[in-house]
Amino acid sequence: MKKQIKSYLPHRGIKAHKGQFGHLCIIAGSRTMTGAALLSAVAALRSGVGLISLGVPESSAALILKRYPEIMVHPLPESKTGSLSISAYPKIKQLLKKKDVLGIGPGLSQEKGTQSLIRRVALFCAIPLVLDADGLNAFSGNVNVLKQIKVPLIITPHPGEFKRLFKNIPIQSDVQRKNAAKKIASQYGATVVLKGHQTVVADPGGRVSINRTGNPGMATGGSGDILLGVIASLLAQGLKPFDAAKVGVYIHGFAGDLAKKEKGVISLVPSDILDLLPRAFQKLRN
Repeated sequence: MKKQIKSYLPHRGIKAHKGQFGHLCIIAGSRTMTGAALLSAVAALRSGVGLISLGVPESSAALILKRYPEIMVHPLPESKTGSLSISAYPKIKQLLKKKDVLGIGPGLSQEKGTQSLIRRVALFCAIPLVLDADGLNAFSGNVNVLKQIKVPLIITPHPGEFKRLFKNIPIQSDVQRKNAAKKIASQYGATVVLKGHQTVVADPGGRVSINRTGNPGMATGGSGDILLGVIASLLAQGLKPFDAAKVGVYIHGFAGDLAKKEKGVISLVPSDILDLLPRAFQKLRN
């Protein structure tokens, strides 16, 4: 499997430049969940994307700039509670110009105005789109709106999010999880990443991949934010949606397994996964 995953990794020739490795935009974060935006954006950088633009609520921007000057931070209008406001829509439209991929979701909150903004941006979007976390929660009760998205779409629900979106589809057993991911991928024309033990990746054409990397120490808040960054980064670098999802899930789990060796399953935290992404890529390359 490692050899197959390695074959998908973008090649960097001696004359490579940043313009060859994509410009990713991520919309994420809120006043109390700035870390989710940061984890996603840094994961994308560590996964090789050429440029990263991060749209966050105004109150979150300074903290991110201070921590990571490599990230192009775009402060966006926010509500009184520090979540993105619907009035951010015109700025986001401008922000998406000349970008290759959009990732939406980590830490955005389930505030009504923010959720309306997410749906509006997703329907306007003209570039490949990755929906995660609150980016998916915005479609709970409006799940058929996902069918109106016309661009290549990847959704990355954990079991709770999957149940909120697709209420009557069982996912208790491994067989049910595989069948559920295939069914939703076909019905909604999306690549589905159904997270959990042995994450299932399915695409609209019927292909399915069962991931074998990862461990229980990764079952902690923030791990999924990192996965969004990895998958969206690979997508921006030119991988097809199914390949970006399959490779991203594998590498994310591989980094988690390296972290487990150092920290154990109890003390493993998402930043450990982030710190070991470079080693995971390096080991695959070598």
